[in-house]
Amino acid sequence: MQINPDLKFIRYLKGAGGDTLKKCFQCATCSVVCPLSGDDKPFPRKEMIWAQWGLKDKLVADPDIFLCHQCGDCTAYCPRGAKPGDVLGAIRAYAYTEYGFPSGLARLATAAKNLPLLIGIPAAIVLIMWYISGGMHLPTGEIDFGHFFGHWDFKYLTKTTMFIDLIMLPAAGLAVFSAYMGVTRMWKKMCEGINASPEWRPSCGKFINDFLWPSVKEILSHDRFNECGVNKDRARGHKPLMYAFIGLLIVTTYGFISKDFIGIFVPSLHGPLHLYDPFKILANVSAVALLYGIFILWGNRSREESESGKQGTFYDWFLIYEIAAVGITGVLAELTRLAGLPFLAYLFYFCHLVSIMMLFLYMPYTKFAHMVYRTFAMAFERYRDSGFANGVKAD
Repeated sequence: MQINPDLKFIRYLKGAGGDTLKKCFQCATCSVVCPLSGDDKPFPRKEMIWAQWGLKDKLVADPDIFLCHQCGDCTAYCPRGAKPGDVLGAIRAYAYTEYGFPSGLARLATAAKNLPLLIGIPAAIVLIMWYISGGMHLPTGEIDFGHFFGHWDFKYLTKTTMFIDLIMLPAAGLAVFSAYMGVTRMWKKMCEGINASPEWRPSCGKFINDFLWPSVKEILSHDRFNECGVNKDRARGHKPLMYAFIGLLIVTTYGFISKDFIGIFVPSLHGPLHLYDPFKILANVSAVALLYGIFILWGNRSREESESGKQGTFYDWFLIYEIAAVGITGVLAELTRLAGLPFLAYLFYFCHLVSIMMLFLYMPYTKFAHMVYRTFAMAFERYRDSGFANGVKAD
């Protein structure tokens, strides 16, 4: 068998947190102690040797790199001091860029040197739209973020709602389309990797019912995170963070429907939500859960780096900073609004809009992408064990 190692890929892994991969000497301790590794298709031993050999194409088509939850058990028990979880994390980071669309934006989100651009692009877009709207001013009376982009007499849609739609909907749409393109490419490569039979394919309904929905339920319950031994605290951070995003998605969806559609017939819905409105309460509780979860993960990451003496990577920290920025600017905007401080309230609200746009825009290329890729990798795990993948028509 002839091996043609991709040396550039190996250098990337070593620079993205997988610098210990050469310490592995294939004792298989990692696969034995990993609570998530299956008996029939164990990992991460095979991924470690593929990484040493620079087999990029095999690794990005391997669903097991996404099934790893980086809980740290393999690192704790490795007799050679290798960190298989970190290596698989670096491989995932590469895969997000490999599958990312458009490729230029995906590459931009991979390096700290691009941080001024990563912040500057959404900041410039929000600032330009604020200027074009004619609403660039500080309020003299009651502070109402509903007038951030100005006011007009068109009762069916507020000016601020329209401008936020113009900013956020394209960013969210690009993120969804890019994630769809990436998952489609990943699924195709994974099928090629196991020589899945193209003859039998599940219907859309069967795919959702048998493969996708069980994976979503498992993620919501955090079953696999709870199986991790060494770093159980990660579940304490991930779970409130996940439910915080679900809560904020519900609030955002309600706001979009109420202001953009129902508001056409009930103009009073265009005003700010009362503090005791159920959706306002859900938004505030979700914000607290978001901050709680992200600071647990922040603390865990800092402690791991302090104990190991290893310097963190941009891939590891960018999403933590990004989510923290969303939560902190949102809370500060609300507090300064209630305190009647217009300059600070508008400043924090501007930063909040920028951080939200960043979250949407870069979702498919950062660690946030595992929300999508891991879900479909878990669905593929069920699919590859089914009759469809093995060329047997399933009932």
